[in-house]
Amino acid sequence: MQPADTQTVVLDNGLTLVMEPMPDVQSAAFSLLVPSGSINDPPGQNGSAAVLCDLITRGAGDYDSKQLSLVLDNLGVQRSENAGSMHLGFSGATLAENLTQALTVYGDIVQRPRLPDDQFPAARAGIEQALMALEDEPRQKVILELRRRCYPDPWGKPSDGDRHDLANLTCTSVAEHYQRCFRPNDTILGVAGRFDAHEIQDVVQREFGDWTRQEAPEIVSGDGGEPVDHIDHDSTQTQIGIAYHSVPYAHPEYFAAWAAVGVLSGGMSSRLFTEVREKRGLCYAVYASLNSLRDQARVLCYAGTTVERAQETLDVTLQELVRLGEGIEAAELDRCRARAKSALIMQQESTIGRSAAIARDWYHLQRIMTLQEVHAQIENLTTETVLDHVQRYPARDFTVVTIGPQALEVCLEVP
Repeated sequence: MQPADTQTVVLDNGLTLVMEPMPDVQSAAFSLLVPSGSINDPPGQNGSAAVLCDLITRGAGDYDSKQLSLVLDNLGVQRSENAGSMHLGFSGATLAENLTQALTVYGDIVQRPRLPDDQFPAARAGIEQALMALEDEPRQKVILELRRRCYPDPWGKPSDGDRHDLANLTCTSVAEHYQRCFRPNDTILGVAGRFDAHEIQDVVQREFGDWTRQEAPEIVSGDGGEPVDHIDHDSTQTQIGIAYHSVPYAHPEYFAAWAAVGVLSGGMSSRLFTEVREKRGLCYAVYASLNSLRDQARVLCYAGTTVERAQETLDVTLQELVRLGEGIEAAELDRCRARAKSALIMQQESTIGRSAAIARDWYHLQRIMTLQEVHAQIENLTTETVLDHVQRYPARDFTVVTIGPQALEVCLEVP
């Protein structure tokens, strides 16, 4: 059942428009999710989606690259594009009176991009530079490599691409990615802020209604990587990544899973920070996060430490993950609630945050969760329900990836 203050419209071509008016603000924002992410990258061409995400904004419709930037700047659109595993995402926030014009421009971007040959080298070079910079950021790299191994292919494929595959890309192959994947069916447009819903519906129908639907490309699922892997890197530090199964966003126990991870890694009073860093001084950084795809999820953990203390850091971190099933204190859950309430208040005041949230909700749930519903879910959590979840979905069957000069001994089944 949809909340009273949101509206959902599905165009004949399959594009879903979800709207949430926020009459007390002066801005409006949109989040457009097009199902053409990195899981669609052909074998040997990981990076197609990432390059397309850059190239697609270098001219569209009647605008060349410079003109397109100018028209969006003149509308005051604070915008961003990103390539994810499932979607290319386009988002923007502007003054409420400029929203309809901004949506018209994005109608050109997703349906009539120029994808200019002369801009392709620069687009590819930008992705290559980002991937090269990643080599100097092993903290980020270990999580990317962890995802590659803990999820089955292509779900763990790096959305930013693979540096070795970039040389295989051409403007023609990237254009083929666009032709194969960009479609209105399964595209989601979330709009939040100050607007007239009937006007926005008319604009979206006019600008996106003639977009021709097409069949979704087939996704062939394969195996993930080895559950334990080490990447040699000459350094005085060791980066540790750990993953284990959890429940996705649509699961009835998602908020219990979220709270469990919050107890592990939610500020300086969390379990991992206190036990691994503060009491033992084993590492300079440690955290865990809940990562959810549509049908599967993982808890992703990170620890960065010195080579000398790496083995102990890994052992103690695994022990703390398992120990969560022994009990959770009320004060730990209370701190999770307090952090969540702060985040909800900030989201309530952000049109861009809310447009992204309702688009994400539709993708995962086929409905919109109000902030009040999220608040109620968090308030209804108890230490018993969270602990019950942890015991049903315990930390085990770990995937472990390390980056550093020495491989570590890994016991996947921690007693």
